[in-house]
Amino acid sequence: MSRDRPLTIRLPESELEILKTYCHQESRTQTEVIREYIRSLKKKINRVHNN
Repeated sequence: MSRDRPLTIRLPESELEILKTYCHQESRTQTEVIREYIRSLKKKINRVHNN
């Protein structure tokens, strides 16, 4: 069973506003959006290793 671990990041105000606006527009949390993006990186990693 995996355990969620906290992650703290620093963002410029402008990037935080982009994230907040996107999350509001999509009715999603910041955590959901960031997790989805991180998961998408796995596909990119696999592509690089398979070439």
